[in-house]
Amino acid sequence: MQQTLDRSINPKRGTIYDATGKNILAISSTVETVTVNPGNIAKEDKEKVAKKLSELFELDYETVLKKVTKRSSIETIVRQVEKEKTDELRTWMEENNILTGINIDEDTKRYYPNATLASQIIGFCGSDNQGLDGIEAKYDDELKGEKGSIQRHTDAKGGEIGEEGENYVPAVDGNDLVLTIDLNIQSIVEKYLEEACIDNKCTDGGNVIVMNPQNGDILAMATYPSYNLNEPFEPYTDELKQNWETMSQQEKTTALQAVWRNKAIADTYEPGSVFKLITASAALEEGITDTDNEGEFTCTGGIEVAGVRIKCWRYYRPHGSESLRQALMNSCNPVFIGLGQKLGVDTYYSYLEKFKLLEITGIDLPGEAGSIFLKKDKVGPVELATISFGQRFEITPIQLVTAVSAIANGGTSIKPRVVKEIIDSQTNEITYVPVEKGETVISKETSEKVLSMMESVVSEGTGKNAKVAGYRIGGKTGTSEDGVNTNKYVTSFLGVAPIDNPQAVVLVTLYNPTGEGGHQGGGVAAPVGGQIFSEILPYLEVNKTEEGEEELVEVQTPDVLGKSLKEAESILKDNGLEAVYEIESEEIDKENTYIKEQTPKAGIKVNKGSKIYLK
Repeated sequence: MQQTLDRSINPKRGTIYDATGKNILAISSTVETVTVNPGNIAKEDKEKVAKKLSELFELDYETVLKKVTKRSSIETIVRQVEKEKTDELRTWMEENNILTGINIDEDTKRYYPNATLASQIIGFCGSDNQGLDGIEAKYDDELKGEKGSIQRHTDAKGGEIGEEGENYVPAVDGNDLVLTIDLNIQSIVEKYLEEACIDNKCTDGGNVIVMNPQNGDILAMATYPSYNLNEPFEPYTDELKQNWETMSQQEKTTALQAVWRNKAIADTYEPGSVFKLITASAALEEGITDTDNEGEFTCTGGIEVAGVRIKCWRYYRPHGSESLRQALMNSCNPVFIGLGQKLGVDTYYSYLEKFKLLEITGIDLPGEAGSIFLKKDKVGPVELATISFGQRFEITPIQLVTAVSAIANGGTSIKPRVVKEIIDSQTNEITYVPVEKGETVISKETSEKVLSMMESVVSEGTGKNAKVAGYRIGGKTGTSEDGVNTNKYVTSFLGVAPIDNPQAVVLVTLYNPTGEGGHQGGGVAAPVGGQIFSEILPYLEVNKTEEGEEELVEVQTPDVLGKSLKEAESILKDNGLEAVYEIESEEIDKENTYIKEQTPKAGIKVNKGSKIYLK
């Protein structure tokens, strides 16, 4: 009786490059796999072979001996070992005249040169080289290639028959990918995100997305904390490292899955005031209002909706008479509630649809979540009011960035993407992944008006801390509760630059900041946006504006706790800072009113001209 034994040859998995095509993010190095055909190893050699294999590859002797003495055609001893080890085995086989029964075949091992960089995007592979997460999983069919084989004709006992020896079918290597992620921009973003999460004690981490609104390219997408792609199953924080040995398998799995999760696309949150950009866009497009009608709106500290009074965040000192631009700069809730009422549920929801907020973006990464909105027919006056200023619904960070990219690029919906080229391993032919533009969401005119108002938010409003000297930056801050009655907050900043021809939309989302800087978007998230823009705009070769060459000056916040309001104002003014305080009554004795709280706290570095909030 004759039989054919097949040993497979693993193909080399495709390389993953960053947007420049030069920096390698994932590569397969050549290693080797050792298998045995027990029937081809002489009885008297079995123990000697088992001893050598277990010593050389640091394996349990009894387990290896079982495999070597088994009545099976082929057994795997060890996978993905470095060549120096297998060369040692080859020498030993020659010296001991053991020429059949032990097979050494070429294999590949995945390696990530930048360890933790972009870990939640790139993902990792299992021991069989199959993609398990991120790009590695999403594009597994492109990357994995096709297995080859070595066929051997043997008799029933496994002995070789005839002269034909081995039939060799070569493996076909996987295709290479070029991502839209730029290694330099990703590194800048990760640096500032990590700093922000540590400084502000963000208990649930954070994420940042940088998207080119013109073509949908994701230039960076970072989640903190990250993990080492070369060791995806190892503990990734000092605390986990200390407790790892005592944790149950279920606890370990939960901890690992939490860090593998790409929060920017897989987790929904309440966007808060950043969403006022959507309401403003819809209202301008529908001709309900304009940017600079002086005194068009009046903030009295709150607004009555179906018998419910909804307060402005500054109810104790109402904003008074405002234009739309001023309302956005002040982030005044009642104005946007009023606009929502004028738009009505049907029209408002038609814009949610146009901005693609009721469906997933379709980004080419696994695990994208959808938004959570009430069904249109369930939306009453109070629900419409809260949606208008960004509360009581949830979206993902990628949905928000995609929606605002339509505002930034002149009004056209665009699909985000992470892979831009696929390179054929056999022919080197390049397949370009097409840019996918959708319908017109708002007119160019509306787009320009919203961008102009966003610029005012950064130059004079709540987004002041995102200013970068010499660049025209627009933005919007947001603060929202993370769930109902959790006492946790999500703080965010969304920025667009440069305003006259946007090349980058940046969204910073920080989950539950519990540090001394508080949890307001303007104080916590906006400075991170400013830091990121200050480095990526020069890198993207965005020209500085002539008039904006003055350098931003950093100052340390002085300590004004316990001081009188008069004294505190004077100290802050001397340091080039502005005092902002919340007083119920206009008649106030500044000399006998004392400061019990300040944000940011003393000793924090801020830009000159920043606001210091006093209580």
